[in-house]
Amino acid sequence: MTKNVRKKLARLLAILASFFYGILILDILYPLNLERYENLSTEILDKDGNILRHYLSKDGFFRLKTSVDDVDPKYLKMLIAYEDKRFYSHRGVDPMALGRAFIQFIQNGKAISGASTLTMQAAKLLEPRRRNIISKIAEIFRSFQLEQRFTKKEILNIYLTLAPFGSNKEGVRAAAYYYFGREPSFLTASEAALLVSLPQSPTKNRPDRFPKKAQKNRDKILRCIARLDIFKKDVLQTAFKDSIQVKTHALALNAPHFSNFLKTRNSQLKIKTPIDKSLQIWSEQLAKNYVKNLPKFSNAAILIIENKTRKIISYIGSAEYQNSEILGYVDMVKAVRSPGSTLKPFIYAEAIERAMVHPNSLINDIPTNFGDYQPENFNQKHYGDLTLEQALQKSLNIPAVIALERIGPVRFTEKMSRLGLRLKLPNADASPAGLAIALGGVGVTLADLTMAYSALASDGRFEALKFEIKNQKQQEMIKPAFRMSVLWHMAKMLRGVHAPFGQVIENRSDTKRIISYKTGTSYGYRDAWAVGYSDEYTVGIWVGRTDGAPNLDQYGAIAAAPLFFKIFERLNPKIQAHNIKPKEALDLANNDLPPYLKRFERFMKKDTWADNTPPPEIIFPLHRSIIQLPEDNNPLVLEASGGKKPFIWIINGKIKKASRYATKIPWLPDGEGFSEIILVDALGRKARSYIKLIP
Repeated sequence: MTKNVRKKLARLLAILASFFYGILILDILYPLNLERYENLSTEILDKDGNILRHYLSKDGFFRLKTSVDDVDPKYLKMLIAYEDKRFYSHRGVDPMALGRAFIQFIQNGKAISGASTLTMQAAKLLEPRRRNIISKIAEIFRSFQLEQRFTKKEILNIYLTLAPFGSNKEGVRAAAYYYFGREPSFLTASEAALLVSLPQSPTKNRPDRFPKKAQKNRDKILRCIARLDIFKKDVLQTAFKDSIQVKTHALALNAPHFSNFLKTRNSQLKIKTPIDKSLQIWSEQLAKNYVKNLPKFSNAAILIIENKTRKIISYIGSAEYQNSEILGYVDMVKAVRSPGSTLKPFIYAEAIERAMVHPNSLINDIPTNFGDYQPENFNQKHYGDLTLEQALQKSLNIPAVIALERIGPVRFTEKMSRLGLRLKLPNADASPAGLAIALGGVGVTLADLTMAYSALASDGRFEALKFEIKNQKQQEMIKPAFRMSVLWHMAKMLRGVHAPFGQVIENRSDTKRIISYKTGTSYGYRDAWAVGYSDEYTVGIWVGRTDGAPNLDQYGAIAAAPLFFKIFERLNPKIQAHNIKPKEALDLANNDLPPYLKRFERFMKKDTWADNTPPPEIIFPLHRSIIQLPEDNNPLVLEASGGKKPFIWIINGKIKKASRYATKIPWLPDGEGFSEIILVDALGRKARSYIKLIP
């Protein structure tokens, strides 16, 4: 090699090195800007992945993330064949296409054919610029960057997501939704060719505005494809015959309130929910039609829960989202309203849980003053002696207030709020919770109330409702608020609530009602409620005026209950909630109840001698102790102290036959496991010991 040749070679290597390092420096100084590709529309999906709601991107485009796997292979084949035949072989720039375009420009004095590859088009879509020589150089540079960093499939994904299709529609999925009303996973040859042609002139060739121009450009694509012989002739012949008849589709707007809530608290672009889309659409239409038969300005909200999972399967925040007359944009599932009588089941459940009362305990429904508070029954009638079960089924107010007085309104409110049934006091800073809570003198949301009824329907655990389907970390086990025996009693009591005329759902096998439910009406007929459950579902209904104005004579049983039962007709429940009686449930008539449970009275001040008597206490076995079973079937000796005799011992829900004046009694356990021991003295005071027996 001569000295002159070596100098030329060195100079060439220096030029190549300078070019290489120059490109490297430019790459560092001007990194790819993927902001448009990442600025996408949010999609809210139902349980099966179907679209519920679309949102525009932050810059105002209907731009859906689209990948190669989302589109029909026919479209991809046409796109690459027409736009960039050597897409998979070049590195961003097609030298042959560039050379051909340059020669044609020299020969004709103007651009005859383009040389943009799909990679260059992707680069242009990432950073739109005015078309000139500087922009073309920038596109070439960006295409090298794209090819360096991404696979061919990923580059195609960028194009498929950002390609323009008219107005603010970008991406093949957005175009398919807008023009065809469906995903682009299946397209006819005609539709595929139309979508290939549109980005060339998306405004002038919009098929919804200029169908003849759109068809002309589609046919141009089809003729080009026909020359390449990559499709069967009959497929293309059918495509040529298809006329352009496009009916545009608005952005999906199902479950709007539900979707709005999720979007505000979630930054993900695709949010999968447990909503059943067909049930959601049906419920939306049902609510819309239902309020038309109610007084003017009436609105309704519906929440349907799957009890086993606590998943929300339908969420109607108002009867008509876009109806400004009823303030339809307000989400009444989350609005705080007076619950009327719908809290009564929880008051009674708490009283039964505390062993204060039994469903068959007698209570006297007579006019009663509670200091300055003088509640009245809704129908202004009083029924005298009746059972607690009858009092709940008739929704009598005096018995409910007596029960709340015995529990303590502050204690009840704090427990419910701690569990998740958040009760909003009218003026929490000025005064504590009062007895008016029993009749709706407090605020609550339909979401919280339905969640609480779902706890009654299942295992007594007040679990947060599930708005999304996602892999969640295992949560700490939630303690049940009520025992299974209490839940069984409540389901049975609420199954006896009268249904509105013509709305009784019966089980064909035994003609008994399946649904356990309760209605409620707030003061001044401002809110009508119906909330209840079967074994599988819990449904919550609110009906009223969004602005809080009275809806005269529209109470729960006539305004909300019919809508409630129409929904359960669609759900078609098969099983009653808690249809199997737990072993520990005390299912006795009033005459067979222990003395302290026969009658439920107001809490009165005891005699002075009683004040000095210490409360009963179980000193063996101690609460939460682990006891070894005695050998040879010997009994355990239960021991009490304090209290006023005679005593009643209740073991696992059954009254123990023993001397009522003895402080020690023998007990032969059935075997290992958990047992509950309750001691009741003559004044109705109780002690409880929950133990575990081991071999």
